Amino acid sequence: MPAAIFMMKRQYIVAIHRWVGLFMAVFLIIEGLTGSLLAFNQELEALINPEFFATAPAADAHQLDLASIAERAEQQEPQIRVGYFSVTHNQALLRVSPRQNPETGKPYAVGFDQMFLDPYSGKELGHRRWGDIAEGRANVMPFLYKLHMNLALNETGGWILGVVDLAWTLDCFYAIYLTFPKTFRPFFSRWRLAWQIKWPASVLRLNFDLHRASGLWFTPLLLVFAWSSVMFNMSSVYEWVTSHLFAYESEMEYMTGMMGKPAIEKPLLNWHEGLDKSRQLINEIADNQHFTVGEAMGAGYIPEIGVYTTTFKSDKNISAGGWGGVGLWVDGTSGENKHLFMPEGQKTGNTITMWLRALHFADIHGWLWYRILVCLTGIVIVLLSVTGIYIWYKKRVARLSTKRIF
Repeated sequence: MPAAIFMMKRQYIVAIHRWVGLFMAVFLIIEGLTGSLLAFNQELEALINPEFFATAPAADAHQLDLASIAERAEQQEPQIRVGYFSVTHNQALLRVSPRQNPETGKPYAVGFDQMFLDPYSGKELGHRRWGDIAEGRANVMPFLYKLHMNLALNETGGWILGVVDLAWTLDCFYAIYLTFPKTFRPFFSRWRLAWQIKWPASVLRLNFDLHRASGLWFTPLLLVFAWSSVMFNMSSVYEWVTSHLFAYESEMEYMTGMMGKPAIEKPLLNWHEGLDKSRQLINEIADNQHFTVGEAMGAGYIPEIGVYTTTFKSDKNISAGGWGGVGLWVDGTSGENKHLFMPEGQKTGNTITMWLRALHFADIHGWLWYRILVCLTGIVIVLLSVTGIYIWYKKRVARLSTKRIF
């Protein structure tokens, strides 16, 4: 009787895995292919759009400080306001938004929302409307990013992928269950076969082994990408689960709580004053909390809540980019510390969230080997989807043939 119940449950799970897998397949093929390319986003950007990157500077050249970069951008394009921007050795990438036209009371028709500056001279290298594929090769990588993020369908695509990502997360668990041997004695000697690909074998058998074995070997990363995708596309579900399991503070709720007042378009502190205050405060915090803080990696001004935001390098950082850095919000009027973001150690749920972001964006301390692994994982996701469709198709043909015979 217990064996019969076990087999019955297994049949149900097989059916769920089959139909959920078919529902997800096309979406995961898109996600896998675009994700593999985005693991090397910066390198591909430089290959496709070399004009957005500065040429090698002179040996004695020094990068401009972040405040000067922001000021140079606003001087060259007076109708824009600089939002958040990051700086690397050969590029300053700035998000920008239009200022309000005092004559009409409406935003200027700027036509772009990203600027590129030489981090040494401050000279503008170009600009684009992020993700607008009508602009041609300038937006090839941003358009791939939009496909990956929301199928290039904005909120509708994000909602669709959120459902897919949640189903994918659950599928990771019962897919493992389906690899277990039907008889549990001896378990490990039988389960070991599920991790192997038999060769030579028929096309169907080879597809089945590739589907099962690659899924098992990559299960940890598949689960990381599935659940972190829920975090991006269905944040309410992610935050509900995280807050019920761990101590967690929602950054979005915190930011929303600071809003409600009129946006401060022109803060009392200018770029230099705001970022100098950020440097002073972060040095004091680092001394008190016993960590080492380095140069600023990125900065911005958020008029909706009237704060300067700065991300710093430190020995606490998880990633080489801004996702896993030490961040500080400083009031643009008073210079007060409004909020400190630490990559680790504040709350368990926030630490997990920071790690999920860094893992998803293939940015763990700048490790090349991990980026290659993420690229390979995207290919495995495509492989799982294609082999799953093939297995379903062959079994469906076999079932139809049997029905015709009888």
